[in-house]
Amino acid sequence: MPGTLKSISIFAFDLNEHGHPVQAWETVSDGSEIDAIKEAKSIARAYAGVLVARRDVIPAIGQEGDPVIIYRTGKTDGFD
Repeated sequence: MPGTLKSISIFAFDLNEHGHPVQAWETVSDGSEIDAIKEAKSIARAYAGVLVARRDVIPAIGQEGDPVIIYRTGKTDGFD
């Protein structure tokens, strides 16, 4: 669809006091999906879990599609 952009986000997760994953941070990647996955892999050892999600965005009307997980490792339970 014309005017549709792809937004790629990287999420990192730590474990809470009960051992459940909680989101530590999120950043929007300015690179490609491949670049975001490489970045996620490079930080994966420092976190309980990491995932990369893509979302279609139509800025002109403020519409965002559902996230599509393109990479996941470790504990990221509850992210949908």
